[in-house]
Parts: sequence; C-alpha cells; structure tokens
Amino acid sequence: MKRYENYASALRVLEAAPHQDLDNEFIQGGIIDKFFLQFEFGWKLLKWALSYEGDPIAASGSPRDIIKSAYGYFDFLDESLWLSMLRDRNNTAHVYDGEAAGRLVETIIKAYIPAFQMLEQGMQARYGKMLLEPEA
Repeated sequence: MKRYENYASALRVLEAAPHQDLDNEFIQGGIIDKFFLQFEFGWKLLKWALSYEGDPIAASGSPRDIIKSAYGYFDFLDESLWLSMLRDRNNTAHVYDGEAAGRLVETIIKAYIPAFQMLEQGMQARYGKMLLEPEA
C-alpha cells in the first residue's frame, strides 16, 4: 500500500535526525519540515485504518477527529502525544526564532520519532502483509 510505504520511507529519513548537526538552523528547519510531512503521512494512515475498521469518522477528514477516534482502536497510540504533534504541526509556520526551533527539534527527536515508530510497529502487527499490497 503506497500510503504505508510513504510513511515508512519518510520515517527512515526522519530517524536520521539525531545524527545531524542539531545546532545548524538549516538542519533544524529540515527536521521540522520532515516532521510536518511525517505527521501528515501518519494521520492519513490512521484515517485509512479507521476506514478499514468501518469507523464513520474516517470520512470527516479532520486530523483531530481521526486521532481521537483512532485512540479507541489502537492501544499503541498515545492520544495526548498525537494531539501535541497536531498542535506543533499547526504551529510550525510560526517557528521563527532559533530557540523555539531547537526546542521543537528536541521534542521531535525525544518524543515524536518514537511515537511514529510505535505507529509503524502497531500497524505492522495489526495489518501485516495487507500494508504491502497495492491499494484497490
């Protein structure tokens, strides 16, 4: 499934973040941009999963609604952490100073990347080979 493949591929790139020059503003900006993309792939993957499970919320298109509903299905999902990611994703356009960017990068590395990894592992455990099949 292309949606899952995009998620997993983007995660491999984001996982390299801790090994970069985190004091470099250009690198920080790149990590923040990769986080933004990873979050988009993540909530859309959750939307697909909810649709597969037959949850009508999947039709809403709202990331907040998707996250809140997905929490009821997936025990590997930390609702408050994903809602925090949503807030940070919405505020990334307003990160202008280096200190704020540095704090966000630290949060991405310490909290958000592990949450993205948990989603990947949880989806693999629940849907297995289905994730690797072409979408209908």
